[in-house]
Amino acid sequence: MIRGIRGATTVTADTEAEIIQAAEALMQDLIESNGIEADMVASVFFSTTEDIQAAFPAKALRNIDGWTYVPVMCMKEIPVAGALKSCIRVMVHVNTEKSQQDIQHIYHGNAVRLRPDLQND
Repeated sequence: MIRGIRGATTVTADTEAEIIQAAEALMQDLIESNGIEADMVASVFFSTTEDIQAAFPAKALRNIDGWTYVPVMCMKEIPVAGALKSCIRVMVHVNTEKSQQDIQHIYHGNAVRLRPDLQND
């Protein structure tokens, strides 16, 4: 079964260092929380709000051991009025036997407000 695992984070500045650090921390948490190994992953999609332009968040994935060959893509979010700014979102398509309710979606920073119903204490 292929499942989608969602995550999001925010940055306080549009700098390459902050974008990469935030995306890497998000991915490390998502990987650890769901017991994911790179060979389980079909693809990873990152999106950013239009105010993030200094770096591709996908670059962070290359800092994680074993993730060199995982297909990854970046895109822009649609600019919806009132939407959360400075936000990086991710969708990981993973082969897993976990049920939908056992998937741990991860939200960091101000992105926790996107899905407060999914927050783990």
